[in-house]
Amino acid sequence: MTIEISNESTSQVDTEAIVSVAAFTIAAMGLHPECDLEILLVNEDRMSELHVEWMDLPGPTDVLSFPMDELTPDSLEDGPGIIGDIVLCPEFAAAQAKSGLASELHLLTIHGILHCIGFDHLLPDEEKVMFALQEKILGDWQSTHK
Repeated sequence: MTIEISNESTSQVDTEAIVSVAAFTIAAMGLHPECDLEILLVNEDRMSELHVEWMDLPGPTDVLSFPMDELTPDSLEDGPGIIGDIVLCPEFAAAQAKSGLASELHLLTIHGILHCIGFDHLLPDEEKVMFALQEKILGDWQSTHK
């Protein structure tokens, strides 16, 4: 498994923990252990540019996901592939964090991976499933990484 992470933001974050939660999520979702993922942390200005370019929405957001190989949960037998790219904005995340920035970035990393593998939250039923799953994965990861 290759998880590349680059912090282009001005925020000091624990990139090792973000990679750890990403790897945990990939394993928990049954993806092939040799899948690739790219994580980029950016400032609010850059996130605003990406948000407009890719979603046609103004202003920054907390996370953007760009799926690549259309991997799905339990695709272990499909072999390795590229999960996609996740872009996180620590500045924006800090403003909405209830349990601290680190925990919020961990949750957003999980959220981004789930989007890359086909989960969404546009409909209430989808939101219920996706948000419950991300909370479970975060709780399971936190219980093993204290």
